[in-house]
Parts: sequence; structure tokens; C-alpha cells
Amino acid sequence: MTQAGTPRVLIYTTPTCPDCHALKRWLGEQEIAFEERDLTRPEIADEAKARTGVRVAPISIIGSDIFYGTFQSQKPGLVRALGLSNG
Repeated sequence: MTQAGTPRVLIYTTPTCPDCHALKRWLGEQEIAFEERDLTRPEIADEAKARTGVRVAPISIIGSDIFYGTFQSQKPGLVRALGLSNG
């Protein structure tokens, strides 16, 4: 279940990425639904690069906002973009 008015969340991840696992766990704790795409698939990596300019995992897209880097570096922006009062 997602909070009313929560924007669409798309994340690009890889199966072995610790920050990807942390991001997914945190989104689950916040009850935020997300769509996940696997960067180990070449066509997905190409899509991510075309959309964001990067191929690093994780990449989070919330509405028109793009975040990448470690989960901890993304988290403040994710909290703002999702309209959460705390992380």
C-alpha cells in the first residue's frame, strides 16, 4: 500500500549491490511501492544511461527527480521527493 499522492518510483538495481538492497528495504519500510529494473540486463543498462546519464546502481527516479550514488547519499533527496517527514 502506498501513501496517497506518492509519485511513481522507479529504481535501477543489480542483484549483488548492497546499496540496492538497502534502498529496497527502506522503501518497503516506508510502504512505498516501486518498479525495479535490473541493470545487469544490457537493454536496461542502456535505458538507464539514456534516461539518467549514468549506469551505476542504484538509480532512483521519483517523478522528474533522479538520484544516484550510495543509498545514504540518496536518502535525504528521496525523503524530500517522496514528501516524507522523516527517513
